[in-house]
Amino acid sequence: MDVPGLALLIPLLSFLLSMLIVWAAIGYAHRRGMLDQPGQRRSHTTPTPRGGGIGIVVAALVLLPACLIVPPAQLPPAEAAALWLGLAMVAATGWWDDHRPLPVVPRLAVQSLAVLGMGAAMVGSGMPVLWLPLLLLAGVGSINLHNFMDGIDGLLAQQALFVFAGTAALAADQSAWTLADTSLVLMLACLGFWLFNRPPARIFMGDVGSGAVGFMVFALAALLWRDRAALIWPLATLSASFITDAGLTLSVRIWRGRRWYSAHREHLYQWLVRKGATHRQVGIGYAAWNLVVCAPLAALAWRESGNGWWPCLAAYGLTAAAWTRLKRRCLRRGPVRI
Repeated sequence: MDVPGLALLIPLLSFLLSMLIVWAAIGYAHRRGMLDQPGQRRSHTTPTPRGGGIGIVVAALVLLPACLIVPPAQLPPAEAAALWLGLAMVAATGWWDDHRPLPVVPRLAVQSLAVLGMGAAMVGSGMPVLWLPLLLLAGVGSINLHNFMDGIDGLLAQQALFVFAGTAALAADQSAWTLADTSLVLMLACLGFWLFNRPPARIFMGDVGSGAVGFMVFALAALLWRDRAALIWPLATLSASFITDAGLTLSVRIWRGRRWYSAHREHLYQWLVRKGATHRQVGIGYAAWNLVVCAPLAALAWRESGNGWWPCLAAYGLTAAAWTRLKRRCLRRGPVRI
């Protein structure tokens, strides 16, 4: 098979492998008692298996080496190894946590090591070492942000589909075919999982999947930014809905003196469900915002190149305004219409 045909076959295999493993994970979770029970800080009403993100992780770990080494391989060996190993480390920690709760300190330690490994490999390829602290903050932040935003059926999976599709497009435009194919592998793996996670969910992603998605969103963005700094603006724009919801929710909790690190149901998507919207309606709302607001502004940020900051700022400004308006409506009595 020629190289272009192989590049198309690998993402397809990722979809099939992910779907098969998620299907098997449903039975495994039932046998091991890995069920998320309904509760005051949860948005579901029936016991549901967790850990389905293992399908995304296994598909990626099995097939990413093909993306990273099949000609024309464009990542230095150290970066390719750090990407694969970082994904494995973060996913292993999440898989452990899905079985038995893991304390915060070892979880953050492993996440930090995975991100620092990726950063060290980039420094070895010529990136100034002074960027390491910022990469550490961004990487660990992305892992935990995606974990916080995984609270209703299908939401994180559909966000991952959107972001990895955008990353693939930006990488292809730069002729970064290794990163483009890697993004497609992740996107199709997330699609295989989403078929079981769409409302009503048959299985939840779990920390194994949310952490892995967060790490890969960060890693692919960092590698593209390293190759062309101006790409940070369209990349950041793609995640505007999630970063705004998580960031403003965290800021409000800190401002009000609450334990910001504890579990809660105060993100906008959770409030919408609490006020009567279905998981499907909320997911459609976030998807529509991504397609109508974030995607066009990300394309504009890409087109503007060095001036891409202003479409990115516009995306976050519009998203923050929508977040504030909807949050205020949620705090009123009565149901909220999406």
